[in-house]
Amino acid sequence: MAEQRGDGGRTRDAGRTRAEILRVATAEFADKGYTGARVDEIAARTSTTKRMLYYYFGSKERLFVAVLERAYAEIRAREQEVDVDHLDPVEALRRVVELTFDHHESHPEFVRLVAIENIHRAEHLARSTELAGLADPALDVLTRILDRGRAAGTFRADVDPLDVHLVISAFCVFRTANRHTVRAVFDRDMLAPHRRAHYRTLLTDLVLDHLTTR
Repeated sequence: MAEQRGDGGRTRDAGRTRAEILRVATAEFADKGYTGARVDEIAARTSTTKRMLYYYFGSKERLFVAVLERAYAEIRAREQEVDVDHLDPVEALRRVVELTFDHHESHPEFVRLVAIENIHRAEHLARSTELAGLADPALDVLTRILDRGRAAGTFRADVDPLDVHLVISAFCVFRTANRHTVRAVFDRDMLAPHRRAHYRTLLTDLVLDHLTTR
């Protein structure tokens, strides 16, 4: 779909423009927070206009909500790639843990956006029309893995999928969000390349050890 711009008659692909605005807005909000981010700056960096930005998103708040939705949708889409039905349950869970670990490491802006939204008590995310879809896919993947593991006698029967999700996310978020304070206090960089394999294996082993039937 092409749309007319108001600056000389040039046309621009609407989907591409929207995606570019979201990409730049993600960096702006992650770097400066919701309060510090400026719509004028986002418009300038996308070679569009403030008026056009409001045309697509309506307001700064709705743009921020769209940024959050896009960030969550990306990790949810990655989780759906795990071959839950054909992998051994232990291997499937290992893939989910490693996927989350890799994603949060390579997308520090996602971690910062989540932290920023928690400062605002999730007041923006609560207004999302896609809120249910931000949680359901992750829990669906874990539920299917845990069900198959229980049926095989491999996993405990008293484990809540949400608890598993929170444990995985907690370590991955902490490792990225608290990198600088951990380095200042303990003189250890949790994102140092030579420690990566250790932390990736540590998290996977901890989760699997908790789930494995004793």
